[in-house]
Amino acid sequence: MTETLAACIARCRAAIPALGDLGTQLRNLAKTGDADALIQLYERCCPLLEQAMWSGAGDFHDLLASYQALFREQEALIARRGGDARHRFILGIPIADRPLHLRACLESIYQVCRLYDYGGKRGGVWDKIQIIVAEDSRDANNIRRHQELVEEYRHKGLQLHHYGQAEQYDLLHALPPRTREKLGRLLTTQPRERFYLKGQAANRNLSYLKFLQLTQDKHRTLYYLLDSDQSLCVNRHTGDGEEVVYALNYFHYFDKLFRTGNTLVLTGKMVGDPPVSPAVMAANFLDDVSAFFTRLAALRGDQPCEFHGAIKPHAGDAAYHDLAILFGFANEPTTFPYSCRLPGTHDHSACLMDFAGRLNAFFFGEHLTRKTWFGYGKGFGQLSPARTIYPGNYVANYEGLKYIIPFGHLRLRMSGPTAGRLIAAEIGGRFASCNLPNLHRRTTEAGPADDFRPGVQVRWQSIDLSDEFERQFFGDLMLFSTEALVKRADVTQPFARAVVEAAVAEKEAELLALYQQKHDAIIAKNRQLHALVFGAGHWWLHSVELAPALDQVRAFSANIERNFGAHATAWRQIQSTGHRAQRKRQIIEALVDYRAERDAWDSLF
Repeated sequence: MTETLAACIARCRAAIPALGDLGTQLRNLAKTGDADALIQLYERCCPLLEQAMWSGAGDFHDLLASYQALFREQEALIARRGGDARHRFILGIPIADRPLHLRACLESIYQVCRLYDYGGKRGGVWDKIQIIVAEDSRDANNIRRHQELVEEYRHKGLQLHHYGQAEQYDLLHALPPRTREKLGRLLTTQPRERFYLKGQAANRNLSYLKFLQLTQDKHRTLYYLLDSDQSLCVNRHTGDGEEVVYALNYFHYFDKLFRTGNTLVLTGKMVGDPPVSPAVMAANFLDDVSAFFTRLAALRGDQPCEFHGAIKPHAGDAAYHDLAILFGFANEPTTFPYSCRLPGTHDHSACLMDFAGRLNAFFFGEHLTRKTWFGYGKGFGQLSPARTIYPGNYVANYEGLKYIIPFGHLRLRMSGPTAGRLIAAEIGGRFASCNLPNLHRRTTEAGPADDFRPGVQVRWQSIDLSDEFERQFFGDLMLFSTEALVKRADVTQPFARAVVEAAVAEKEAELLALYQQKHDAIIAKNRQLHALVFGAGHWWLHSVELAPALDQVRAFSANIERNFGAHATAWRQIQSTGHRAQRKRQIIEALVDYRAERDAWDSLF
């Protein structure tokens, strides 16, 4: 019954002395058969293994295998004891034309269920985990592929439901007409024949209607929102590069955090690719690309590759963000080295070819040099005040479903941070953050061309992210206006128009100045990069085999100019007083109407 725990203690107590006391207690409890006390031994043992695992005190993979096995054995004890009062989970995954991302997401959920067995299986399925895939695709073939994935993972034991557009529309129109009218900007007003690409916020909010329908016990249900490009795993940096590991028992810890506190909404952040748009990463990325070529120039093409084992930034420092100062991070100007991903023996020419082939993935959100890495820190049980919702990784209880991500009709970026400022102002410490991040992967192995990304248009090597860039600037304007507003006004009462207008005008002036500085810097850095690569006579210019790689660098530089240069569409829109006036009217109206929309939403509960 407790063989795994006994073996783990015997094997690891030399390296983890605190396990010795647990061994004595285990021997005593084995005689009494006290199930509750035995289960608590696992609660004390697992954090000790976590600390050893992430500190490097022992073999990571051996410790991880023991850690996972301990949880499975604990689950078997809980099932044998009976009376499991822990939370059930309903997961919501909004999806729009991303079958490869959805596969990775579902596979990660399956692996966490298989390896940790939260709630155990009943009738061949994991009993406490229910998943809805909320369809928002336009392409019928992608919808079919999503449905096939749902069916595939049903056969693996996941309780899955494909929440199609017809069902979404019908649930929406089952609301009383007056209520539906008030919620139109939260839940969409699109007609039945065009009930797709409603946007992540609207599709997520429509998922809440399904949550309410599926809820059997509102006091013991948690609602877990994921994005399709998130996976329930984390990355660790090894001497050989990045390793993905299923080292977090998400359901166990989320359940525990909600059972032992008064949290309403909990967000778990993310590691991996940055959670921001390339629109706010171009300046620092150009610095790092130039640093790569500067270092490469001092080496020979036929030398063994030296771009391995580079030190990476830690989680939480926003090193990827050009305007990190806006979020309170005082990052000093610096460059981050590129870490080559090629395995085995290879030379610098091969490294350059692979590097160049990945450059344009930047426009889909991949940052080659400033990935965020998981850090264990103080463990998984610590909470801290939150101010940002990570839409791809947050959990709410039934009461917490009131605190939605609003303003979806504006299709602006930064919706999570904006919602977070409003939620924090309303419920304070009951909105919290914890160290349970997901792995965020902007692109798949098939490359960015196979995945839908709203706001990014691709034509051959020409990439246009003007729509995303425009939505980034005005998303920043919405965010920082909201941040200023909640300091001046009561978020539980309607915002006065004059106060909203003043906040928006103030933040508009600040952002225009910062974006102008960034714009000028990007133009200068792109010119410097082009001169460094193509104007200094370096060895790579004389290699026939590197000609395709250099073409990819040219394409990257041209795409930077197209999207961030003086004639870039988004830049002209940001500079246009007429366009800004239109966007500001939308933002002001949304903030003025926020309380009334929230009151209508709250009435559903």
